[in-house]
Amino acid sequence: MINLKKNSQIQYLFVLFLSLSTLVSCGPKKFYNSEIKGKQVPVNSEYTANKEIEDFIKPYRIHIDKDLDSTLALAPVTFTKSKGKWQTNIGNLMADVTFEKADKLFYLRNKKHVDVCLLNHGGIRSTIPQGKVTARTGYEIMPFENSLIVVALKGEQILDIATYITSGKKPHPLTGMEIIIDKNKTIKKVTVQGKPIDKNKIYYVATSDYLSNGGDHMEFFKKGVSYHTMDYKLRNLYIDYFKEVDTLPVNLTKRIIVE
Repeated sequence: MINLKKNSQIQYLFVLFLSLSTLVSCGPKKFYNSEIKGKQVPVNSEYTANKEIEDFIKPYRIHIDKDLDSTLALAPVTFTKSKGKWQTNIGNLMADVTFEKADKLFYLRNKKHVDVCLLNHGGIRSTIPQGKVTARTGYEIMPFENSLIVVALKGEQILDIATYITSGKKPHPLTGMEIIIDKNKTIKKVTVQGKPIDKNKIYYVATSDYLSNGGDHMEFFKKGVSYHTMDYKLRNLYIDYFKEVDTLPVNLTKRIIVE
């Protein structure tokens, strides 16, 4: 005997399936990128000589140049990274300024002080000529989007910093730390804030996010106990400092001392 009720249910499900299949097949088609092509367009006289383009961007250029070229402070001497074996006047300036700003911000947020500041010699991309200091100066010495970060390191990694600097023989910007070496570049003594290194103590080192990830072969930063992002571009940090002072200080204090 044929079960009409069961057959009706089967027919209903079959019709429903066909209806849904038809709706899906008739729906909008989805498209996906299979290839992306691009080309470089040089900004040359073909564009700069175009009066319409020039007239359009001129007001913006005038406004930006005014902001970038307004005098913020004065440099009593030329700050450069090309003079100095173990430290330079621009390296000392950038390390000291970074340390000062980082310490205030870190204490405000974490109620702890920064012990050391370490940056890299290669990260300094320009000089600060004697004379007026502007926001453009900040962009020239630090054109990258590097941000301030404070890394908690054990004393053992602080000693690694000393080894890295003395073996690399580059005047990396450094403050808060003193390294005494002999004529053969053998490390004799390392202190932080005037005190000997305690291997079990946690020290807070201000640096850039690039270096904190092991940039410039600073692998010791990868052994950090903790990382504290300050949400502060180094370039903006320097520009803010320029706005706060009349004259840039010249600090020739030695951070690496040869006995």
